Amino acid sequence: MNDTILQLVDQYGYFIFFLALALGPFGIPVPNEVTVMTAGMTGDSGLLNPWLVYISTLSGLLIALTAGYGLGKYFGPPLLRRLRRNERFSGYYSTAESLLDKYGSAALCISTFIPIVRYLLPVFMGAAGKPYKKFAIYAYSGALVWTLLVFGLGVLWGERLTELLAMTEIKSALIIAILASGVFVIWKKGIRKSQSGI
Repeated sequence: MNDTILQLVDQYGYFIFFLALALGPFGIPVPNEVTVMTAGMTGDSGLLNPWLVYISTLSGLLIALTAGYGLGKYFGPPLLRRLRRNERFSGYYSTAESLLDKYGSAALCISTFIPIVRYLLPVFMGAAGKPYKKFAIYAYSGALVWTLLVFGLGVLWGERLTELLAMTEIKSALIIAILASGVFVIWKKGIRKSQSGI
């Protein structure tokens, strides 16, 4: 699958990484994780400038999350009802809803690590009328951490990326869950310290 992305990189350069993440919610057939790891590998190989590849990737994700928030804000309840009834999204919808109930706005950080849910939660936030500033703080910080981690995996694994992508879904999910848990614990400690004035 990363061969497809590499062929597209030859044709479109940096723009393909931006486009793949920006259009992620609209059914681009390549998973975001694969795209971002391939971006890391491409930057590390010297094919493209690693900083520009990373900025293109992060920008695409931020555009997608912001678009989700805007859709929720302007089309709110009817859009959510439609998503809830859609068989393809119903499981992800339930996950997004339970994350929001359990963690509030902080769920935006966590959701970045969960495929599809990362695009649904901004819709929930927009539909709930949450202020853009609050949405941006949580969603953009989660996006920054997630892209850095996944991009970093691509840089570290480089040529062995295909090997990593061949891992079973369970192993991949476990790695992502461990990384997400670590990030969440660190983030939560930072919140507690700032609230206690330390």
